[in-house]
Amino acid sequence: MLESIVTSVNDVVWSIPLIILILGAGIYFSVRMKFPQLRLIKEMFRLLGDNKGKGTDEGVSGLRAFIMTAAGRVGVGNIAGMATAIALGGPGAIFWLWVVALFGTAIALIESTLAQAYKITVNGEFRGGPAYYIEKGIGKKWYAKAFALVTILAPGILMPGVQSYNITSSLNQAFGWNTLIIAIVLAVVVGICIFGGVKRISAVAEKVSPFMACAYLLVSFIIIGANISKVPGVFIMIVQSAFSVQPVFGALAGAALSKGVMRGVFANEAGQGTSAIMAGSADVSHPVKQGLASCLSVYAGTILVCTTSAFMILLTGCYNVVGPAGGFLFEGMPGKEYGVAYVHGAIDTIFPGFGAPFIAVSILLFAFIALLAYYYYAESNLVYVFHETKAWMKSNKPFLYVFRGIFILAAFQGCLQAVSVVWTMGDIGCGLMTWLNVIAVLILSNQGLAIFKDYERQKKLGLEPVFDPDLLGIQNAGSVWRDRLAEYKVAQMADAEEKGIAA
Repeated sequence: MLESIVTSVNDVVWSIPLIILILGAGIYFSVRMKFPQLRLIKEMFRLLGDNKGKGTDEGVSGLRAFIMTAAGRVGVGNIAGMATAIALGGPGAIFWLWVVALFGTAIALIESTLAQAYKITVNGEFRGGPAYYIEKGIGKKWYAKAFALVTILAPGILMPGVQSYNITSSLNQAFGWNTLIIAIVLAVVVGICIFGGVKRISAVAEKVSPFMACAYLLVSFIIIGANISKVPGVFIMIVQSAFSVQPVFGALAGAALSKGVMRGVFANEAGQGTSAIMAGSADVSHPVKQGLASCLSVYAGTILVCTTSAFMILLTGCYNVVGPAGGFLFEGMPGKEYGVAYVHGAIDTIFPGFGAPFIAVSILLFAFIALLAYYYYAESNLVYVFHETKAWMKSNKPFLYVFRGIFILAAFQGCLQAVSVVWTMGDIGCGLMTWLNVIAVLILSNQGLAIFKDYERQKKLGLEPVFDPDLLGIQNAGSVWRDRLAEYKVAQMADAEEKGIAA
């Protein structure tokens, strides 16, 4: 019953118009900005090494915000999600995932830039994201509250189950641990972290994310390296399957497009609006700095983790593909449910017996940090909806405590659901946010593009860019920028003097 309902809802949410909206917006912004996702890669890495953004009492550093954004983009969607895409859309789904990554980075740049431009300070911390730029930029508070409520619902209730289910499933497959016990322990640990506050979340992510990413990528590269001679053939199969040319998987071309875009947005969050929420918490001197960092996190999540996961699976033949009429078009893993089993099966081809425990630990780390990122996304929008109410001003603790309890319950319940249900619920949440956010970003395209051009103008002059909303005519931009403008200008002048440039 539940599966039938959520499947019907998901079919409506992820219909062809949403796919056109995502790809169309990505192409539009890429062309208008002359493909910054390709020509500004060097600048993206430079900004990560910028020691000027060390964070303040109000906001986390640009580096920390990048790590949390990347952590949210590197989760179960990049590992088990690739297995799901291949199982239901064939190898061609990976091609469309790459397309979403390429053009989605342009959307990520603009949405993160807008999140920074319209951020505010609430309870001594920077808060930003779609709800704020919809209200202040578009001037439609009802629209902003609609997005905020959907974002409380999606990462707060609908999406945690994807992460928690895969933690439970992978640990159960690897070590035979009881599902209920895993669910209880996970709920307790998540509770300890989220009651520790946002700063603790970013601190945990900063320490754990690099380790988990490097370990997973190292093993992935070893598996791919061992099958390097097959890479050209797999690449050709991916491209042909995407366009109905491949004889076995060509019948799934439509499903490849749908599943590829769906899994791409779920994995890299470009256009979804959630990563813009984290971007809005950063303390940087110009919004585009965080926008470029968001581009880099899309590449980290999709080009690196998603692609290596997909190639591991396809190179080793450890996957099944379901045909449009039922049955299997390809069955390389007889009797195995789609998901993490495909990935640890691929690893076992080179390291027998190592795949299941390694993937269990990897999933635990990836998914746990993604859960914390989900909580931050939902909490930020909870703050937006209620922070002006009398009850909130009197004491925000009841609101936060109740929501934290609901979030913990959602994570717990996800451990016990069926795989198809948790993925479909997650896709519904992802799709609803994407609809509302991408339309808003397109409405605000003139503001976003003006801020981007201002950044490039200052860079051409040799200056370290500083954002002055009044100079650009960006109305209703956060007062944060006016309050800090003098401070940023002093830093800009010092940097210019050091370089011998007249600021």
